[in-house]
Amino acid sequence: MGLFNRTSTPETAPAPAPGVDLSALTGEYTIDPTHSSIGFSVRHAMVTTVRGKFTEYEGKLTLDGTDPARSSAELTIKVASIDTNQQQRDEHLRTGDFFEAETHPEITFRSTAAERVDDETYRLTGDLTIKGTSRPVTLDLTFNGSATDPYGNLRVGFEGGAQINRSDWGLTYNAALEGGGVLISDKAKLTLDVSAIKAA
Repeated sequence: MGLFNRTSTPETAPAPAPGVDLSALTGEYTIDPTHSSIGFSVRHAMVTTVRGKFTEYEGKLTLDGTDPARSSAELTIKVASIDTNQQQRDEHLRTGDFFEAETHPEITFRSTAAERVDDETYRLTGDLTIKGTSRPVTLDLTFNGSATDPYGNLRVGFEGGAQINRSDWGLTYNAALEGGGVLISDKAKLTLDVSAIKAA
């Protein structure tokens, strides 16, 4: 099933699954934060992984089941909502050592291109802006399908993410370890599990 496709033509595009009417999915969708999650993880002290999430965000998808290349997505995250399950660490992450939440209160993503890899896998490329710096990021996503919930809402689901170097966005705070290495890895994994509701 394909929602995103940047380069396919009638001769090269993979065929949709039998019986799936992709045109029915065409429309505007709003991300449902109560049934979605946006998270991250980084290595700490070279030996473990610290995971966190953002609890306040909003976003929308524009899906075109007939011409998936016309699909798009955008997301706005409130930096102050960062949550790593440790208050002192969260407060530090909001300071100028990291996200500088007072000066740069939002993280944004705006898609610029999309590509279908196979029947269930897609790549969505866009500009990720953190602390006023915008850089391209490619998200590898799995389309989990669509369903009508008990309230009559048509929902679509995607999950996936990307790996980035946080220093590319000015997140350079670190400390050397006595035995070698650094306290926080430069590489960070971004994870998304999104449920979005089609507008009436």
